[in-house]
Amino acid sequence: MARRLIFTAPRQIGFEDYDDPPLGPEEVRVRTLYSGISAGTELTAYRGTNPYVHKRWDPKRRLFLADAAPSTPYPLRGWGYEEVGEVVEAGSAAGDLPPGTRVFGVWNHTTHAVLSAAYLRPRQLPEGLDPLLGIFSRIGSIALNGVHDARIRLGETVAVFGLGALGQIVAQMARASGALVIGVDLHPARLELARRLGTPVTLDARAVKVAEAVKDLTGGRGADVCLEVTGSTQALNEAIRAAAYSARVVAMGFFQGEAQGLRLGEEFHHNRINLVCSQISGPDPELKYRWDDVRQAQTAIRLQHEGVLDLRPLVTHVRPFEEAAALFEALDQTPEQVVQAVLEFPQP
Repeated sequence: MARRLIFTAPRQIGFEDYDDPPLGPEEVRVRTLYSGISAGTELTAYRGTNPYVHKRWDPKRRLFLADAAPSTPYPLRGWGYEEVGEVVEAGSAAGDLPPGTRVFGVWNHTTHAVLSAAYLRPRQLPEGLDPLLGIFSRIGSIALNGVHDARIRLGETVAVFGLGALGQIVAQMARASGALVIGVDLHPARLELARRLGTPVTLDARAVKVAEAVKDLTGGRGADVCLEVTGSTQALNEAIRAAAYSARVVAMGFFQGEAQGLRLGEEFHHNRINLVCSQISGPDPELKYRWDDVRQAQTAIRLQHEGVLDLRPLVTHVRPFEEAAALFEALDQTPEQVVQAVLEFPQP
């Protein structure tokens, strides 16, 4: 019997048991070790702000329709996409993934999962890597996709707006790409964490006028690339203001509701800003034939294993699976105190 987390209603966490099915020849049973909680998209489901719970998504026309039943009404199942686990049983044709093999991937906040061997073969953790770091395969992919969308060039100045878990990874990846990185956030603890992990310049958005400060730091030019990683339209507007003429602004956040505070008739219009949406299910069309989901996830794991990324300090909260409600509440109510929250699953 397996157990999974569900959202029974906005801001309400529940659990339910379900049958752990028998294995097919090409299937593997995995016991979950850790599952990271997304502070972006997943919180929209927890809070009830995600458009899928209010509107129907028409995949053929790629439109949200307000005059139809929602695509995913409560209770919501299938959430959680930062998992790492250990093989406990392999099918007759999956002997190359013996019990004890540690793997990463997406199988939701569940105690166990039955997955295809084809899915897991390219998603094995490198020997010696802390298994907790496997949770960063997906959010690391999202960060990598955003950095690819930014098309950073060696020697450029890059401003990262938002230094939560995703923004911290983006800042490290941008620096590894050869950029001078300026980190921007409202919370001193996140700014200090970014400095400790190698971001040389940080700006407290409560204390300074960020766009003006970025212009001053760049001799009046502005940042060559700005990445917005907060989901705040006010932050997006400030990123647009901080960008150089004809520069690129990458919107990585999952914006909710109406776009308050976004003034497109000002710097966006007068400085000919290139605004790009970065979304993990749709990589840059020039890259999608080479950078599929597997390669992105493998790269996020490899960069940690090689020491290019230092992500362990981002994990600020680890709680037992049964205490998931407390972690979600902390992310929702006191986000300044949490960077990356992780559920730890009971082991035999």
